[in-house]
Amino acid sequence: MSIALITGASRGIGRAIALELRRHGFSLALALRDPSRVPEDLVGEDTAVFAYDAEKGGENALVDAVVARFGGLDALVLNAGILGHVGLEAEDEAAEDAMLDALLAINVKAPFRLARAAFPALKASGRGRVVTVASLSGKRVMGLNVGYQMSKHAVMALSHAICRAGWEHGIRAVALCPGYVRTEMTADVPSVGQDDMIQVEDLARLVGTVVTLPNTAAVAELLVNCRYETML
Repeated sequence: MSIALITGASRGIGRAIALELRRHGFSLALALRDPSRVPEDLVGEDTAVFAYDAEKGGENALVDAVVARFGGLDALVLNAGILGHVGLEAEDEAAEDAMLDALLAINVKAPFRLARAAFPALKASGRGRVVTVASLSGKRVMGLNVGYQMSKHAVMALSHAICRAGWEHGIRAVALCPGYVRTEMTADVPSVGQDDMIQVEDLARLVGTVVTLPNTAAVAELLVNCRYETML
């Protein structure tokens, strides 16, 4: 039995990945800010739900609880994150400083702490897998949302560092870098219609494939777009 810990699995990309990993035989540890919001299609004997707020911490306790419940950990999906605007020209610097703090806390510091907490269990697995849900904003700079792009570049570095540090122990890490994805987060994007965006189920299929590959076939990055960009 393989065990996957997934943050932010109540909706969107996280929920789709959880469903896909279940299809691949994983039991699920779902880390949710509000455990009462677990989707009905993820409820089951192979699923355990844990309260976790990425902004408040508690990663060591979370991993300890998962290992106590299931006996180990084989995959970690770092999906929880936020989107907020922080630019170089701010009308309200105090507000944007607060948003930058939140972006770094949730998009960067929390995934780092959780990966660090999970590292011993992933090493013990012998084929630990870490999926970091990053963004194409972590591969190139477009637009003026400096804060969000900074946070996603940082988690790209985290993903590659995990793979480097864990390679000899069978740990493989992949950074999932989508463009516009049809989720609640992108509902108000004016430049791309939701029907033209990436579907969460397609991202989940990619993750399911990469996570189940043997240690001898590692994929470091998955760049997924719904439109052509010359700089990628």
